[in-house]
Amino acid sequence: MQVDNALVERVRVLGAHAQHDGVINGVLDLARELGPVGASVGSDPVAYLRTLLSLGAGDLTVARVVEPHLDATAILAQAADGDHEAVVPGPGDGVWGVYAAHGAGHHLLASREGEGWVLTGRKPWCSLAGELSHAVITAHTGPETTRAFAVRLDDPGVRHPEQAWVSRGLTRVRSTTLELDGVPATPLGDDGWYLRRPGFAWGGIGVAAVWLGAAHALLSTLTEASLRRPPDQIASAHLGRADALLHAADATLVAAAVSIEAGEGVGEAGALLAARVRATCADAAEQLLTIVGHALGPGPLTGDDEHARRVADLTVYVRQHHAERDLARLGALVLARQER
Repeated sequence: MQVDNALVERVRVLGAHAQHDGVINGVLDLARELGPVGASVGSDPVAYLRTLLSLGAGDLTVARVVEPHLDATAILAQAADGDHEAVVPGPGDGVWGVYAAHGAGHHLLASREGEGWVLTGRKPWCSLAGELSHAVITAHTGPETTRAFAVRLDDPGVRHPEQAWVSRGLTRVRSTTLELDGVPATPLGDDGWYLRRPGFAWGGIGVAAVWLGAAHALLSTLTEASLRRPPDQIASAHLGRADALLHAADATLVAAAVSIEAGEGVGEAGALLAARVRATCADAAEQLLTIVGHALGPGPLTGDDEHARRVADLTVYVRQHHAERDLARLGALVLARQER
């Protein structure tokens, strides 16, 4: 799958501005512009994954803002297509996040109040909550049940406590805990719908496309360095290994798009597809970080601002893949399919 070079260059410029002057207005504008790509993921998965691949190749700060907005537009579109009683809000002119993580010591409860719903409690890992307009947030409706809700982040009941972000990666897209107190919320589907919907697997594949895009940018850095001086056998081996990894990951991403377009990336098949793609792309990203580090040494890490940021950002971003735990889940899915 080829990146969109024009989009990559635009994203690079936006990312540099966001990093150096702290302003992300242009990034938010891009998210709104690309929103329809998320809404059409089921009908045009190639455009969706190519867009996310290109975002990752351009700049991971920009990708970390835009990817959740595309995911949210897909969720809203799928909810609107379903037979649900709730009125589903459209993306409008706002920029959305998706806050679906759970963590020890954090509990967000959804309860009925009159004819509507309200959310009360704490939600971890909420990126840019102070700068986005809305979010899709998952909350508990019972001890063992969860549901997705659409929430306005400017509601008076939403608080953004100051929290430290010590990471050197994704410094402009810090994730913190949100505190909600009786915040009105619009349900998106019924209990469990968020996880059952086809787009849950597709969203996970989209994140993997971002990781892979960043790995492509690392390969470009390695290739350009090799062109500046005749590579020896070790340098050629590094380049060959990196190219083979990305070729295989690209083929996996293309195959995923074909499966989604054919209607095969749903249910248990979709879960298995997403687990395979995420494992393949995460491995390629992690391997590229190592290969490029070995091949180029400390020079670009200390003298090339864009490269150093990309390495730091990707090191944090790819940890959305839970390594051996996600591989164990993939293995369990494979066994379950064989048993059936």
